[in-house]
Amino acid sequence: MIGAGLVFTAGSVGLDPATGQLVEGGAAIQAKRAIANLGAILDAAGSSLDRVLKTTVFLVDLADYPAVNEVYRDAFAEPYPARTTVAVLGLPLGAQVEIECVALTAEAS
Repeated sequence: MIGAGLVFTAGSVGLDPATGQLVEGGAAIQAKRAIANLGAILDAAGSSLDRVLKTTVFLVDLADYPAVNEVYRDAFAEPYPARTTVAVLGLPLGAQVEIECVALTAEAS
């Protein structure tokens, strides 16, 4: 959804766009794919990962937080977007991580 110079994404899990299947290999690999998917969504909406203001990260297991945090630090530049991390009982398709974001559009300054 785009409005008032902002892009609001739905949650993205680590689906491989070529296969439509969840990537294998754990929460960090799924987080990396989910962020790449968000990047593609933002690009299509006239934004980018470097314009992200806020993310919400949903984890099935909070023990995965350090590994996902490493991926997060690699994907976003300082100052990092504000982030909320929430533990959940389950995610679509058995995913271990889901990420949503709010970003500025190209028109917003």
